[in-house]
Amino acid sequence: MTETNRIEYKRELSDGLEKEVIAFLNYREGGIIHIGIDKDGNTYGLADADGDQLKIKDRLKNNIRPSALGLFDIVSEERDGKNILKIIMASGPEKPYHLKKYGMSERGCFIRLGSAAEPMPQKMIDELFAKRTRNSISKIKAGRQDLSFSQLKIYYEESGHTLGKAFAKNLELLTEDGAFNYAGYLLADKNNTSIKVAKYSGKTRTDLIESNEYGHECLVKATKQVIDKIAVENRTNTKITAKERQQANLWNPIALREAIINAFVHNDYTNEITPKFEIFADRIEITSAGGLPEGLSKQEFFEGFSVPRNKELMRIFKDLELVEQLGSGIPRILEHYGKESFGFSDNFLRMTFNAKETAVEEGGQIGGAMGGQKGGVIGGAIGGVIDTIEVLTKRQKEVLKLIATNPSITYNEIAEALGINESAVGKHITAIKNKGFLTRQGDTRGYWEINLDET
Repeated sequence: MTETNRIEYKRELSDGLEKEVIAFLNYREGGIIHIGIDKDGNTYGLADADGDQLKIKDRLKNNIRPSALGLFDIVSEERDGKNILKIIMASGPEKPYHLKKYGMSERGCFIRLGSAAEPMPQKMIDELFAKRTRNSISKIKAGRQDLSFSQLKIYYEESGHTLGKAFAKNLELLTEDGAFNYAGYLLADKNNTSIKVAKYSGKTRTDLIESNEYGHECLVKATKQVIDKIAVENRTNTKITAKERQQANLWNPIALREAIINAFVHNDYTNEITPKFEIFADRIEITSAGGLPEGLSKQEFFEGFSVPRNKELMRIFKDLELVEQLGSGIPRILEHYGKESFGFSDNFLRMTFNAKETAVEEGGQIGGAMGGQKGGVIGGAIGGVIDTIEVLTKRQKEVLKLIATNPSITYNEIAEALGINESAVGKHITAIKNKGFLTRQGDTRGYWEINLDET
């Protein structure tokens, strides 16, 4: 392994780290810095990787302007039996990034040239600053300033974090003059942001049979509600053969979840247009406002290069473990759906996922449709009750909701839907059973029975 235009090696944490990070932030493809590996690719490891990780986060937060929060991940890995750190950086939307103490000068701005970070010429600095996006959700002042954030605080507490008094500033929910910005407005307990999930009976938009409206509340809550609603719609179809009974979801749960979250995080909210979710008889369409970010090609998009449109939302969604790391969403979707599933225009991005075709025995198609509709209604109703159960953790509630929509669901299907391993699923189910909310009826061909009398 050698250094490239997107890969840098550093044997140890040194004083020049910010310079390298700034060069990648100003580069159109971002990049990765490995710490604990020398220039020849030899692994030396780090004696205190956890301590170095905290130092890196603090240095990048305090020494780089504009703020790089939401634009980098720090991942701890093991290589050759030794601990190393990997810093993954996206291309920043507010170039030129620079060292705080030197400002936007040739001493403070750097750009990636080949495998080196070089000082940026003043002419390039001036040109990039002139192009800097000023009409972003961080710079737009919210139309109302009487905002509260109790929902957001609850989500942070559930994820093991505590928001202090300065959370609005730390999460970049304020404009430069200290007013709440549009990012803060989207994450507040009450707003006028409407999110719609529409369902049609056929393959066109002529016969609308169901319209669900979410939003008017914290964007994180709206995201989770849409994920839950579409999980209910993603019913399990059954194919019965001479040898076995096969089950499959209409859409891959992992890809579907990633697509929903991507639509929320990368949507262009500056024109007050929100993501749209539409369910047809043969497909799901997810449409978000805004085409490809400036400087990002389709090929780079599909390869996972990340230019976050809303770095404030990206940072918060990552804190709450809705997003794993920068650029991971699209490759996860492409593991299950082709590039033809993505449609680009100047102002919108649409993802279209066709439903899996299933064959059933005579009478099974009608029964499957009726069962799917009934299961969706029942699962949705039970899901609302499950949300109120205080003794269950957030993950245990998610497991129970999946079981409510499909009592015959397998450990593997739950693991796929939630992006966790089967052993973790087993621990959650055991905990739910011990709390009296779940009983197994029958053997491997049996089903789950939910008991909500405890509530």
